[in-house]
This record gives sequence, structure tokens and C-alpha cells, in this order.
Amino acid sequence: MLNIVLVEPEIPMNTGNIARTCAVTGSRLHLIKPLGFDISDRALKRAGLDYWHLVEVLVYDNIDDFFVKNGDDNIWLATTKGAKPYYQAQFSDNCYILLGKETEGLPQWLREKYSERCIRIPMRDVARSLNLSNSAAIICYEALRQLGFPDLLESK
Repeated sequence: MLNIVLVEPEIPMNTGNIARTCAVTGSRLHLIKPLGFDISDRALKRAGLDYWHLVEVLVYDNIDDFFVKNGDDNIWLATTKGAKPYYQAQFSDNCYILLGKETEGLPQWLREKYSERCIRIPMRDVARSLNLSNSAAIICYEALRQLGFPDLLESK
């Protein structure tokens, strides 16, 4: 199982799209506060996220809370500032893929502390980055590809 970790996500639609990716891949979704939106049942129903119940969602008070509960042995940090392309990462079962907030990405101290675990998606230098939910899907599916797409149907 993979773990998609959103550090202080700001845009509910991105988180909703990432939750859908988690639902169809069997990945866990970790949300690190502060969140830029409400995830109460009422808010989710209003947003039409009828698949939220299919996702295991864990919420943390802050990044320190996340590391206390999960450690840092099996993490990858998705960042435009990463030196290594995402497809060169050696993903393993139960790894954690961290993505930063939409406006700022991951904090600099985190990127510096885990610089050897920073990965990027190659792209032209014409825009700041891909959409957060697109980035999460690309990296999630590469990790699943490396793991042999466990428990996923390849065709119907």
C-alpha cells in the first residue's frame, strides 16, 4: 500500500482529486494541518465527494505529529527542486510520498533535511509546476508500476 501525504493542502478540489486517486489505487491519504478547507461530512457531501468513504484518511496536527507517528525511513518528497527524476526513485511497499501546499510546495527545511529523497517530475520551464493532483497521480502510478500494480485490475 502507498501513502500519499499532503502537507498543508490549500485547494479542496486538488485534495478531492487526490482522494479519488487514493480510492482507485488503494492508497492511504494523509493530511497535515493546517488545511485550507473543511473536511467535515457535511462539507464533503456538499462538494460531491461520494467516494471519500473509500479512502483511509489520516489527519495530523502538524508535520512533527506526522513524523512522530510514521517515522521518516520510507519517504519521498515530490518537489520541483528535487535533483532526481521521480522514475529513478526506488519505491517500496508502504512508502510515503509527500507533496507540499499548492502555493509554496514543501518547506525548505524539509527539502534540505531529506535532499537525497527529493524527486521531481521533468517538465519545461514555462510554468511553475504541474497541478498538485496531477503530480500526485503521476508519482503514485510510477510507484505502483514498480511494485507490479498490486491488487489493481489492468483491464476489464
